[in-house]
Amino acid sequence: MENKLYYTIGEVAQMFNVNASLIRFWEKEFDIIKPHKNKKGNRLFTREDVDNFHLIFHLVKEKGMTLKGAKQQIKTSMAQTEANFEIVKRLKTIRQELLAIKEELL
Repeated sequence: MENKLYYTIGEVAQMFNVNASLIRFWEKEFDIIKPHKNKKGNRLFTREDVDNFHLIFHLVKEKGMTLKGAKQQIKTSMAQTEANFEIVKRLKTIRQELLAIKEELL
C-alpha cells in the first residue's frame, strides 16, 4: 500500500474488501475514526484512521467480537490492544514469508 496523506472511502473499502457503508457505520460507532471532510463532504481518511479501522476490523471480523465488546476493549485498554494487534500483524507477515520460502524450496 502506498503512503498517501489521505485515502478516499473507496480506497479504504478496497483495502479491507468491505462496502463503503460499513466504513461509514463504523465511523459513527467508533470515535477513534475521524476522517476529514472536503468542501464536497467527501471523507478523507488519514493513515491513522486506516490503522484504527484495521484494529476494529481485526477485533470484529477476525476475532469475532461484538461492536460493544470491541468498543469496550478499545476504551479500557487501547495501548494493550494495539500492541497485541501489532504482534498479530507481524506474525502474519512472518507466516507469509515462510510460506513463500516453502514454495520456493518445493
